[in-house]
Amino acid sequence: MVIIGFGLIILFASVLQTSTGFGFSIMATPFLLMIYEPREAIQINIVLSLIISAVLFFKIRQDIDLGIVKRFIIGSIPGLPIGIFLFLMANATRLKLGISIVILVLTFLLILKYRIKKTNRRDYAVGLFSGGLTTAIGMPGPPLLLYFSGTETNKESLRATTLAFYLFIYSASLLTQVFFAGTSKVVWTSSLAALPVLFIGLYIGQRIFAYINQKYFRRITYVILVFTGLYLLLDSTMN
Repeated sequence: MVIIGFGLIILFASVLQTSTGFGFSIMATPFLLMIYEPREAIQINIVLSLIISAVLFFKIRQDIDLGIVKRFIIGSIPGLPIGIFLFLMANATRLKLGISIVILVLTFLLILKYRIKKTNRRDYAVGLFSGGLTTAIGMPGPPLLLYFSGTETNKESLRATTLAFYLFIYSASLLTQVFFAGTSKVVWTSSLAALPVLFIGLYIGQRIFAYINQKYFRRITYVILVFTGLYLLLDSTMN
């Protein structure tokens, strides 16, 4: 059952990432925490997210906004050590609690259509928060998703710009995690075992991208995120 559950997590999260441009880390990390220890769950997520970003990047690199990527990267650099410090200081219960709060707050802000006006200074700030969240919980997406939801950026440029930033932040975060928190054989064997399912998910996501009704798909995503956030919140408070 664990193997089946792991495969379904990776499949659904990779389809979500490919068809929307966001979602693998947000969807996969909470469920991986139900199967693995926090360090293993976060590192598996980072490894697989890095592979997804690399595969998709070469197909859509012509749409990248280099200015925003540069500001995100500069802003994220001081966030990396902050995030790994929080990760090392927090136990598994507090980590699940933190992730549940991040997911629930983000989801409700998106449902309420909260908007943030885009500026260069805020680009740096979003990079900072994204860098910290990546080394802390393996999830750079929440600040980006909330930030871009209020802009006029077309979906092609948004997805390409995000993936370009992901290539840097996931690579830097993986090195930071391994150096400061160590790693294990489980991380790499599980990541390797997930690759066939991952590529199936990428294929399905690409196929449905042109046909998907973004409105209803987004609603389904919100329901799943709320359920996941509440589950982790209850799990962390009961332990």
